[in-house]
Amino acid sequence: MTTASALRSTIDVPALLAALPARISDIPALAAARDPQHVALIEDARRLTNAQLMEAVDAAAALLREWGVRGGDRVMIVAENSIAQIVLLFATARLDAWALVSNARLSAAELDAIRAHAKPRVTAYMVESSVDASQHAERHQAREAPGMTPDIGAWSYVVDDSAQAQAESIEAASERQCAALIYTTGTTGAPKGVMLSHRNLLFIATVSSRLRQVRPDDVVYAVLPISHVYGFASVCLGSLHAGATLRLAPRFAPEAVRRALADERVSIFQGVPAMHAKLLEHLQTHGHAWHAPHLRFVYSGGSPLDAVLKAHVESVYGLPLHNGYGMTESSPTVSQTMLDAPRADCSVGEVIPGVEVRFVELDGADAAPGEIGELWVRGPNVMLGYYRNPEQTRAAVTEDGWLKTGDLARQDADGALHIVGRSKDLIIRSGFNVYPAEVEHVLNAHPQVVQSAVIGRAVEGNEEVIAFVELAAHATVTPVELAAWCAERLAPYKRPAEVKVLAALPAASTGKILKHRLRELL
Repeated sequence: MTTASALRSTIDVPALLAALPARISDIPALAAARDPQHVALIEDARRLTNAQLMEAVDAAAALLREWGVRGGDRVMIVAENSIAQIVLLFATARLDAWALVSNARLSAAELDAIRAHAKPRVTAYMVESSVDASQHAERHQAREAPGMTPDIGAWSYVVDDSAQAQAESIEAASERQCAALIYTTGTTGAPKGVMLSHRNLLFIATVSSRLRQVRPDDVVYAVLPISHVYGFASVCLGSLHAGATLRLAPRFAPEAVRRALADERVSIFQGVPAMHAKLLEHLQTHGHAWHAPHLRFVYSGGSPLDAVLKAHVESVYGLPLHNGYGMTESSPTVSQTMLDAPRADCSVGEVIPGVEVRFVELDGADAAPGEIGELWVRGPNVMLGYYRNPEQTRAAVTEDGWLKTGDLARQDADGALHIVGRSKDLIIRSGFNVYPAEVEHVLNAHPQVVQSAVIGRAVEGNEEVIAFVELAAHATVTPVELAAWCAERLAPYKRPAEVKVLAALPAASTGKILKHRLRELL
């Protein structure tokens, strides 16, 4: 039994909501007033203090205004994690425009589909820090942006002054005004633009940084993409709001993480399970000793955490590996394990203060306590809706504000939440429910497996279980041996009919495995 968190009970939600700034663009202004010389952002090549960040945001907002950006316009920021990207998202918010954060690593087709749907007034490309951004800029015939003081790195831009890039209405209230438009890595059809309000983002930034007890002397390693809601709200906004320093990394590279942890006073490292697995593999392959003298908080999120990886990480890092759950539509955090009450199991922790949950059965009735149901969420973190798609918004959010997550979950008597799987990923084999995560945990426990992904394949009148695995360097295990490993540990109906080895599992820039790509392979 895990001890209850005292920290969680210190958060007074009504008081916290009343004290939130009106706009996310107030964060740099508040930081500059509080401690102008404190270093806010670090890149490989440059750093900005709070005062310089504020100055850069002012300069970028003036440029955007000059190019015709006004409240309700979309500004598309094509980037990997960088100072210029953060400056532009605050500058956009300053004008009451919407920051459309896009990962530069999207394909041309994916990026163009988002651009065509959102119709941004300005598209900005962070060309200095991202080769992919400069390729998109070249394709769209972008112009180089004028130099600024302080220097934030080279970037380029395209202006659309046609009637298509029409501004949306502006709302004075922070819970109604859209701050960010984030397109989900949709598994089917057209991309969905999630509209998140200033209050959505500021609520999560404040609650998550309080639960992590982020302080001004923290250095946060920011490798989760800021174009993804977790990197945006929790890592970027949360850390800056708490006065910490962000150490920006455009991409996950195990050796860069190892050096930053050893030499750059990094105290907080948040990643997806695959990042921790690959860092451990790197240390082992190259014979590096673990050295992270300032590290105090390590987190895993974005995809299921398995017990073997958790135990391995904790034994090497010498710290609890915290876990959590969220989705773009909930800005993202719904639950997390508490700093003062780490868990031995792989639960995604307690529901954060201010958020309510329900577990709903297929027939719409609430599931019995402790039973599995679809997780519904309500609170100040639930999105405004999907951009230009009222039908999908109505399907996802009920009239009384419940967001239907599409995830199957249950809750322990002590409040701990367990995610069992996506309702659409559930495999029904001979009438039995097979949750892919359960099979993945068994495969990931094999010493030569880095990560795995399990999906269902339709066969006559039934479904069978298919497993894809990514193996460690120099692995010798065969698919037949992995099938035998599963046979010893799983009921017959859960065992993979086939195990396929891939050099690398298809993943989003966050490290989240893209199962729809695996379905296409089948």
